[in-house]
Amino acid sequence: MKKFLLSFVAVMVAFSSFAQRQQRVSVEYKTEENIFYSQNTDAYSLERCVLDVYYPLGVQDCPVIVWFHGGGLTSGNKTIPEQLKNRGYVVIAANYRFMNKVDVRDCIDDAAAAVAWAFNNAAKYGGDPGNIYVSGHSAGGYLTSMIGLDKKYLAKYGIDADKIAALIPFSGQVMTHYAYRQQHGGSEYVPTIDDTSPIAHVRADGPPYVIVSGDRELELYGRYEENAYMWRMMKLIGHEQTFIYELDGYSHNAMAEPAFYILRQYVKRRVN
Repeated sequence: MKKFLLSFVAVMVAFSSFAQRQQRVSVEYKTEENIFYSQNTDAYSLERCVLDVYYPLGVQDCPVIVWFHGGGLTSGNKTIPEQLKNRGYVVIAANYRFMNKVDVRDCIDDAAAAVAWAFNNAAKYGGDPGNIYVSGHSAGGYLTSMIGLDKKYLAKYGIDADKIAALIPFSGQVMTHYAYRQQHGGSEYVPTIDDTSPIAHVRADGPPYVIVSGDRELELYGRYEENAYMWRMMKLIGHEQTFIYELDGYSHNAMAEPAFYILRQYVKRRVN
């Protein structure tokens, strides 16, 4: 198990401006917004199943990052993270439907459809379909784990989940999502496990799995501890490329900023 000490992270952040100047790529970028990615044609899908693509012009075979926003599966909106801009990546930020109108499995299906879209269309934007990373914060981290570990969601779209270069969830839930538990009369404080739980799909042959959590004393609903259990079960089942980072001193929301540093270390940089 790996752990970032607060002092180390503080030094890292203090020198981030210098590091960013060294790492960023001097090319022009463009964003295409609200591209529809779903097979569904109902009004709600037409509204929510859209994504934005941020990409460098005149560059080929860039690493691709698919990013899912947080919001407890009930709120939020897509955005291209500033921490991923101007670094030689194709970044895809996707919306998905919310649980107040659909089942949690529909939310997961949307995430899978967006990732499948990335595999099928990344090359049009200079991205490398063989180098696609999936990440997201909180609810987005939950969706990241689900579509990467339960292979049936991407298989529906003809994509092998094991082709994902890495799953990098930020503070994602791995038990049954608390919003789904609440919807069915349960509590955010009483964990359950069913087929919508990433931990129900631990397997030795999955993509590299990089778990990032905030401080265990500051995280949401015991998020660190359940992710630590996920890490242990993945290791015990034989998955050799599962890692976990705890960001000391960072709450559920604040942990995203330093977590992007970890994400970038797992992305193959290609400077053109």
